[in-house]
Amino acid sequence: MTCDRVGIAMIGAGFIADYHLAGLQAAGGADVRLVASRDAGKAGRLAQRYGCGSATGDWRHALDRPDVDAVVIATPDPTHEEIAVAAAAAGKAILLQKPMAGSVAACRRIIAAAQAAGVDLQVSFMHRYFEEVLWTRTGLADGVIGRLRSLRIRNATPGPDWGGWFFDSANVANGVIDQLGVHGIDLVMQLVGPIRDVSARVETLVPQRRLQDGRTVPVRVPDTALASYAFDDGLVGSHEMSMIESQGCDRFRLELYGEAGTMWLRTERGQLAVWAPSRYGPRWHVPDLPATPPGSRLHADWLAGVTGTAPRGHTAQEALAGMQVVEAIRRSAGQASARVVVDTGDSGDEDMAAAAEVPDA
Repeated sequence: MTCDRVGIAMIGAGFIADYHLAGLQAAGGADVRLVASRDAGKAGRLAQRYGCGSATGDWRHALDRPDVDAVVIATPDPTHEEIAVAAAAAGKAILLQKPMAGSVAACRRIIAAAQAAGVDLQVSFMHRYFEEVLWTRTGLADGVIGRLRSLRIRNATPGPDWGGWFFDSANVANGVIDQLGVHGIDLVMQLVGPIRDVSARVETLVPQRRLQDGRTVPVRVPDTALASYAFDDGLVGSHEMSMIESQGCDRFRLELYGEAGTMWLRTERGQLAVWAPSRYGPRWHVPDLPATPPGSRLHADWLAGVTGTAPRGHTAQEALAGMQVVEAIRRSAGQASARVVVDTGDSGDEDMAAAAEVPDA
C-alpha cells in the first residue's frame, strides 16, 4: 500500500491506547478514524481526547470500513488472536500490542493468517525504540565496551491491579513472563542475539491480589520469575521478573558487562551511563541523548513499512522467538530449573516440540 496518509482504527481503549494514539500523533502521516472498545463510553472519551473521527463498542466495525487501512490492536491478551486473524482476512495492516499471543502455536496462527492475506503484521515492543537503547545498540556494534561477557536485566513493577484478568491463567497463561518478561526478552535479543538455552524458576508469591476497585482476586499465574540465559559466543545473562514489587524499576534495568567496560541503562546512574576508560577516560560517561516524544519512533517506523516508504519490520517473527523463550522458561521451571534448549523449530504444529535438556557440566 502506498498513500499519503494511513487511515487507522484503534482497537482497545485501555491505558496502553494512550501510548499508541499519542505516538501516532507525534509520528504524523496517519489519521485515526475510529476507536473501538467493548466499553463504548470509554472509546468515545478516548476518541474525543485525541480528536479521532468516531467511536464504537464493536471492534468488527473497524474491519468493515474502507477508509481504515490499518489497525492497532491493544485489547486484553486472550483476544489478540481472534481480532488479528479477522483483521488480516479483512486486508488491514496490523500493529499488535505485546505479547503477540499466549503461546507459540497462537503466534504461528496469527503469522500464517497475515501471510495468507498478504498484509503487514508488526508487534509493538516500545523499549527497543528508547533513545538509550538505540545508543547502546550502536555502541555495542562499535565495540565501546569490547566483547560482551554477561548481562543482567530486570523487569519489575507493583503489578496490573486495574484488571482481574491479568491473574487468571485462562487469560494470561504465563503471568509475569507474558506481561513484563517479554519486554526484557525482546530487548536483550535485539541487542545481543538469540537466547539458546534457559534455566529458570517461577513462583506465585502473592496468592491473592486486591484490585483498585476493591475486589480481591486469586492469583493463578506466576508473579515472580528468575531465568538464566545462554547466548552465542559464551555470553550469559540473568533475568529477574516481578509484578509484586512496590517500587520496582523504571520500565527495565539493564546492565551490560564487556571486556573493556560497562553499560548501565535506567539505573541509579540515570538513563544511560557508560564506563569505558579507553574511550572516555576514568569516569562514567553519560551520553547526551535526544528527547523524542514517546512512541514517535515506533509508530513512524511502523507507518513507513505500511506505506512502503521503508522496509517492513520483522517484529512478528521476533515476537514468536520471544514466546519460544517464554515456553522454555516454563518448561525449565517445571523440571526444577533444568537447562532447556529454546525450541526455534519452524513447524506449524499446534504444540511446541519437546525441548531437549542440557546436562549440567
